[in-house]
Amino acid sequence: MKTINDIINCKTCVYRKLLFDSLTDAEHEIINGARKEYVFNRGEVIRKEGEEIKSFLYLRKGLVKLYKTDKNGKDQILSINKPTDFINLLSIFSNSTYKYSISALEETYVCDVELPALIQVIEHNTAFAMRVLNRISRISDEIIENRFDINQKQVKGRVAHIILFLADNIYKKHSFRMPITRREVGELISMTTENTIRTFSEFKKDGIVDWDGKVITITDYERLKNVNKTG
Repeated sequence: MKTINDIINCKTCVYRKLLFDSLTDAEHEIINGARKEYVFNRGEVIRKEGEEIKSFLYLRKGLVKLYKTDKNGKDQILSINKPTDFINLLSIFSNSTYKYSISALEETYVCDVELPALIQVIEHNTAFAMRVLNRISRISDEIIENRFDINQKQVKGRVAHIILFLADNIYKKHSFRMPITRREVGELISMTTENTIRTFSEFKKDGIVDWDGKVITITDYERLKNVNKTG
């Protein structure tokens, strides 16, 4: 992790419209004075389960995974978060400590705002408070819908779902570097590593996907969508 200084002021930040557009000049100064910028390398833990929640985290660039670790040390990935996501918004008002860990899947840029400053602005700005509540609701809905969708599928449908999620929602292209291992894909879709690897091999054999090292290429997008739909 290293500290950077890319953004001069929150008021002039191109990302402010996502949440902070309803703030006054004075409120922008409160947030700006309580803000730090960090860069995390791939594999670095940004926040650890059980750690005290002290700040609000905004993902500017990169990719992270949220995961829990069971008593046997096995991880269960809860979600993958992309740029413009508020990666700890579900926890900061309900818990004093993190109920999950957050780690970088690639080089990741995070804005870190001290929690007391955020709460101070919420207490005095109703419009901003409503935007925060709306965003929390949207995040909750997305997690519920995504988990429900995955759980309705067999292993092929689940693997297809993840490949399409990465292609359509994260990278916006049909060829990209897989940010997670096949083992981690299995964690994300609640399937064994063996079943996940076997499914990737079957997709390649059937001409649906191909890969070269870490780079996966969707070679038959329509068939992959059909597997996702019917699997």
